[in-house]
Amino acid sequence: MRAFLKNPGSVTEFSADLLILPIFADKKLSKASRDTDRALKKQISRLLDAGDFNGKKGETLLLPGVQNLGTKHVMLWGCGDKGSLQRQHWVNACHQLSRALSATKAKHIAIAADFKTPKKVPNSWALQQISTQLTRGNYRYTTTKKSAAKGLCPIEKISFLGASDTANSKHAITQGIAIGDGINIARDLGDLPGNICTPKYLSSEARKLGRKFERISTQVLGEKQMGELGMGSLLSVGHGSKEESQFIIMQYKGGKKSAQPHVLVGKGITFDTGGISLKPGAKMDEMKFDMCGAASVLGTMHALATMNLPINVIGVIAAAENMPAGNATKPGDVVTSMAGKTIEVLNTDAEGRLVLCDALHYVKRFKPASVVDMATLTGACIVALGHHASGLLSNDDSLADELLAAGIASGDRAWRLPIWDEYQEQIKTPYADLANIGAGGAGTITAACFLSQFAEDYRWAHLDIAGTAWNQPGPKGASGRPVALLCQYLQTIGS
Repeated sequence: MRAFLKNPGSVTEFSADLLILPIFADKKLSKASRDTDRALKKQISRLLDAGDFNGKKGETLLLPGVQNLGTKHVMLWGCGDKGSLQRQHWVNACHQLSRALSATKAKHIAIAADFKTPKKVPNSWALQQISTQLTRGNYRYTTTKKSAAKGLCPIEKISFLGASDTANSKHAITQGIAIGDGINIARDLGDLPGNICTPKYLSSEARKLGRKFERISTQVLGEKQMGELGMGSLLSVGHGSKEESQFIIMQYKGGKKSAQPHVLVGKGITFDTGGISLKPGAKMDEMKFDMCGAASVLGTMHALATMNLPINVIGVIAAAENMPAGNATKPGDVVTSMAGKTIEVLNTDAEGRLVLCDALHYVKRFKPASVVDMATLTGACIVALGHHASGLLSNDDSLADELLAAGIASGDRAWRLPIWDEYQEQIKTPYADLANIGAGGAGTITAACFLSQFAEDYRWAHLDIAGTAWNQPGPKGASGRPVALLCQYLQTIGS
């Protein structure tokens, strides 16, 4: 999708399939909306006066087949109460607009961008969110459902009309599309079935990024190389699978050579049966989404390379398939991690932390400024937070605060949980240095406590996206979270 800033002599003469007029709950019209209203012989004013449109957040009203305009249709878009407007409100309104547009089949959208938002919701940021959400709304899964492509009419072009502060607005719109594309890349990877999206498929997608962007270089380690590094924990997860586990490193070099990199680590379990600790059959198909942490790393790397952020970022993916077999890891087995710590595997369905711990130890070599891992790690996180917020746990208060702020700013929110020393007691075992599950509840926290023991040498945060990585409930599909949060975090660092 392409986007343009335009300052036409008259909005009413601009040619497009559909003109969108943002209207707040106070019903005060911007200049573009007033001009359009005059051209439509006060049709908009009459609708507002009659209460047929009230400017409620996300409310839309399509005026088809309008006369005296360069556009074929007009859509009124409600932006809510300006006085109490929050960033999350704006994101939700943009999402509702995107859904409404998907039914119009309009290819060229024009948006009257001369509206004014309050200081806490800057205009440039508001334009970025429109770009992100409309790009995101273009996504349809078609890889294995060809019929879904029939009649598909995605938005091809967006024109923002009359935006102030042209330089900042143009930058925001461009970044918004890049983030939307990154979200859709993550969604598409998550939606693929496990027989297509294998560990080697993820490594091939990472290599494609390296070929597409000059600033990204990709390295892939196979099982032999991982064995030589001592990644016994990661390798134990894939023992029962015919699919070879992969360890993927993507380095984006956008900053100074001497600048410490920020590292993103993604869990890439391309299908999770639970292994010998077999999951129930109901909804097991959803375990293709267990690689959404890895998908978010790939989507974020694509976005930041498109945005040319002036920082150094390393994306790492620990990819494996967790299957039951005669040679699969068993409950009670003890494996040795790359860090040399032994782990008693009490439950083979707690496999995500087994692949992540070796990845977290590996990235020490980069002397990172920060490390953020993201994983569909625990059902306990869904019990705690539902499907609205990702769980956040960290060994560094400032990093946690930065990520929480990025979540609010992007509309991709997280909520912090503790990792106090008392919880560490729950992962002790008489047979190894630590157990891969805790006793006594707080499953999300004890999982993070496990990971924290491999991230002691740097600023680290963990995002549990079990409740947010795919749509639950609702139509099945990957959400692309937390790509928006990560991009906002990296944008802030790079600004």
